[in-house]
Amino acid sequence: MKLSPNSLYIVSTPIGNLDDITFRALDVLKQSDIILCEDARHSLKLLSHFKIKKKLISYHKFNEKKKVSNIIEYVNQGKILSLISDAGTPLLSDPGRVLVNKCIENKIRVIPVPGASSITTAMSASGFRDQFLFYGFLPKTENELEKILLPLSQNSFSQIFFIPALKINFYLKYFKKYFSGRKLLIAKELTKIHETLIREEIDDVKLFENPMKGELTVIISEKKIKKKVLDKEKIVNKAKKYLKKYSLKDTVDLILESEKINRKEIYKLCLKVKNEKNN
Repeated sequence: MKLSPNSLYIVSTPIGNLDDITFRALDVLKQSDIILCEDARHSLKLLSHFKIKKKLISYHKFNEKKKVSNIIEYVNQGKILSLISDAGTPLLSDPGRVLVNKCIENKIRVIPVPGASSITTAMSASGFRDQFLFYGFLPKTENELEKILLPLSQNSFSQIFFIPALKINFYLKYFKKYFSGRKLLIAKELTKIHETLIREEIDDVKLFENPMKGELTVIISEKKIKKKVLDKEKIVNKAKKYLKKYSLKDTVDLILESEKINRKEIYKLCLKVKNEKNN
C-alpha cells in the first residue's frame, strides 16, 4: 500500500498485547518519514519489536502547541507523518487535537488507521447496553468531581471513565453516591497476561485494600428506569369528578398535570368513563 504524501496518519497501537497491532498500522509506520509519539522511550519498545527504525519526535500535551507549526511544515514538504500514543487510539484522552485541527485548517488530509482501544475493548466485555458515553479522565478535586458526576448520574446511558489505579478508592466513594443501583466493571491490564475484569454492584463494591498500579478503564452500567404503574382506579375516579365540569380534552390535561404517565392510556380511560356516563 502506497501512502499519500502531505497527510497525517492517526495510527492506533496495541493497548497491551503487541499481537493486536494491525497489518495496515505496521505498513504505515514502516513507510512514515517521521513518527510523532508521546514518549519516545515507550514507543521505541513497540517499534523495536517490529524492527521499525524511524525518526521519532516527542509530541505530548506539554509541547503540542509549540511543535505544531514545525510538524505542519514537515507535512508541506511532502513527508509522511504518523501520530501514535503510548497505547491505543490517539486523541482519545491523549494529545493530538491541536495538530489535527491545524491540519484541517491547512487542508491537510487526516487519515485514521483504526485499531485497539481500551474503550471499546472493555465495553465489549461489559454486558452493559451499547449506548454509552465516554468521558475520559475525571476531575481530581472533590468540588469539580461532584459538578461533573451530578449531571452524568441523570443520564441513562452506560458511561466510561479512565481512572488512575492509585485513585480508584477516591472515585469509588463518589460512584456509590451518584450511581447507586447500577453495576460496575473495572478493567485492569486489558489484553495483558494479568488482565482482570472486576464486576460488582456499585452499592456492594468494597474499597481496595492494596494499591494498584497503572490506569483503569471503569464502566458504569445503564440506568434502569422504572416504569410508573398506571393506577386505573385513581384515574377513573378523577375522570368522573372532572367530567362533571370539564370537556374530555380538559379532563385529560388536568389528570396529566398530576399523573405523569402515558397520555393515550389516560385518554382511553377518560373516554370510557364519558361513554358510560352518557349511556
